[in-house]
Amino acid sequence: MSQRLGLRAFQIARQNASPALRRPQFNARTRFYSDAAAPTQSKFQQFWHSPIGPKTVHFWAPIMKWGVVLAGASDFLRPASSLSISQNAALMATGAIWTRWCFIIKPQNLFLASVNFLLFCVGATQVGRVLLYQQSLKGDSVGEEAKKLAVEEGRDLKAV
Repeated sequence: MSQRLGLRAFQIARQNASPALRRPQFNARTRFYSDAAAPTQSKFQQFWHSPIGPKTVHFWAPIMKWGVVLAGASDFLRPASSLSISQNAALMATGAIWTRWCFIIKPQNLFLASVNFLLFCVGATQVGRVLLYQQSLKGDSVGEEAKKLAVEEGRDLKAV
């Protein structure tokens, strides 16, 4: 116990000593640099270190989503009778919702927004093809056909 009192007394005396007896402290000096003196990065380095660069999901998500767009676009070669209106309506809705969301999130990702917009366009084109095909079979207008499909989808959901 007596050793602790001696240590505490020494620490207090050292803190209260005059500045002349203290060892001078080294203060770090800051230097101010302007942007002009900063080394410029190459375009590749800017892209690599970007918040939407290849080290982030903001880059890889659109790359992967292009597969969905290309799969939907490959359906342009299929006859309209074999297309699913609910699947293409889901693509259309997904594309519209996520296109809007890409402008809300930070950082704004125009690459992802463009992919989602094209997904919306592919879905809308396919839905239009299916509705025109079904209209040609029945002789109904597109509006009447859309109403009938909505009623049928509602029945299917109630059955589940």
